[in-house]
Amino acid sequence: MTASLSDSVSGSDSLSLPPAPWWRQAAVYQIYPRSFADSNGDGMGDLPGVTARMGYLAELGIDAIWLSPFYPSALADGGYDVDDYRNVDPRLGSLTDFDAMVTAAHAAGIRVIVDVVPNHSSNRHEWFKAALAASPGSTERARYHFLDGLGDDGELPPSDWPSHFGGAAWTRVVEQAGPRAGQLGQWYLHLFATEQPDFNWDNSEVREDFHTTLRFWSDRGVDGFRIDVAHALIKDMSLPLRSKPELEILVDDGSDPLFDRDAVHEVFEGWRSVLNEYDPPKAAVAEAWVPFTDRRLKYARPTELGQAFNFDLLQAPFLATEFRAIAQKCLSEATSSGASSTWVFSNHDVVRHPSRYGLPDGSTREDMEAWLLADGAAPALDLARGLRRARAATLFMLGLPGSAYLYQGEELGLFEVAELPASVLQDPTWFRTLHKVKGRDGCRVPLPWSATEANFGFGGIPWLPQPEWFSEFAADAQAGVTGSTLEMYRAALKLRRELQAEESLEWLSSPESEVIHYRRPNGWEVITNFAAVPAELPSGVDLSKVVLTSGEAATAGAVGTIAAETTLWLTP
Repeated sequence: MTASLSDSVSGSDSLSLPPAPWWRQAAVYQIYPRSFADSNGDGMGDLPGVTARMGYLAELGIDAIWLSPFYPSALADGGYDVDDYRNVDPRLGSLTDFDAMVTAAHAAGIRVIVDVVPNHSSNRHEWFKAALAASPGSTERARYHFLDGLGDDGELPPSDWPSHFGGAAWTRVVEQAGPRAGQLGQWYLHLFATEQPDFNWDNSEVREDFHTTLRFWSDRGVDGFRIDVAHALIKDMSLPLRSKPELEILVDDGSDPLFDRDAVHEVFEGWRSVLNEYDPPKAAVAEAWVPFTDRRLKYARPTELGQAFNFDLLQAPFLATEFRAIAQKCLSEATSSGASSTWVFSNHDVVRHPSRYGLPDGSTREDMEAWLLADGAAPALDLARGLRRARAATLFMLGLPGSAYLYQGEELGLFEVAELPASVLQDPTWFRTLHKVKGRDGCRVPLPWSATEANFGFGGIPWLPQPEWFSEFAADAQAGVTGSTLEMYRAALKLRRELQAEESLEWLSSPESEVIHYRRPNGWEVITNFAAVPAELPSGVDLSKVVLTSGEAATAGAVGTIAAETTLWLTP
């Protein structure tokens, strides 16, 4: 088994300690492959498209790319319905293309993280097809959750559990074997779309097969894994199943029937054993939507995955008190658990943060849904303010200790594409909520590379239509332009690598202040004004040390000021 890139962190200021694992303070760029770059003109992004843009990624200054699923899939859930965990969807390339992409990434100093989707397969997976063809109680069905229904003839689902995408979490099958062949029979569990049957993780065959998958991609040079829905693998299926009202009671003791059960950590301890077979050990990060942070951090223990996504900033309003409290709490908890913290504002599942920040203060989730649906009562979006806040928040976050996870297109300042017509929407949420929730297509629209080329340089006619306003946000329209969002990201990621310090900070402002000021151990300082008006700079700030700003430059004079909703970086 071959080692990948050197296991050191650029810019570490510690001479007495061994180099920290590369992922502890990495800048990771998420690629949604179908929407990144299309190399063959079919309108769908692909792996050769990623390879072709490796120079752009290297110039951006990220440490790693994370690829959302590129596996064979019917795309019932944007690729998170996986037919084959150890292959590439032919529409996105081949295993040879994957190997070439990894080689190109490593040559550019970029590591590669791939998505693993262990909670469910697709309904086209060979195992599930075998389960449908087998009888109730068979070993084939034991890999999933098949149960008899309730009622006189099993006509009712085994429980009232809802799917995350709307509708019921159970689908009844027509039996192909046994005494009920040709008749409606058992029900199978799917916490997401009907096409995504949940695996039974109490089954040893399921566990061993995923160990094989981890080794398959690790042997091809992958540096790490992002674990989808990591908190949902283990389920309490003892009868009678608990009811929906019982599911709505949040518990922090590992006894919830569906989520964050204590036994899930045995699974990830096994994964860590596999990942540690390599030198250096492979990295991993859990997507664990757990309401109690002390329990979320269990997934990030050194004996398990090492990191878990922290979505607290993603969910927070643009307020100094919120950002500071979240950063302080998460850093403290990460230190106590031995993990490094993670920070994220946007990804493939949420409305892009410049749009979220453009809504009026105090807006609710319902307001956001109304805006996405172009409802007449929807609040107006202040695009300029949204982007200004997003840029300030990004520089605030990139200065924090820990890993920064960035989503493709945020370096261009892209907003959510809310104007997608109903006829092109593909997210299962749109269909399963009967057109009440628009879903996630608006953050997955293919990227604009060129302001003047057809399809903005993406390739063929995109699988989701790009809006005309993409032209001013195209990569070539921003490259080399002072003050553009792209150049701000490039400068910030370059400086972040040069200035990176130990995983701690010192707060220099009071908890109540609308101006947050913190300093890293090597003297690197970050100042963010969260107020809607200019504010006085903290006393003693040397403006000659300002090396980067998210907005207007700070003013000099008897008392310097920092512009509204702006972040400054100062060198030691």
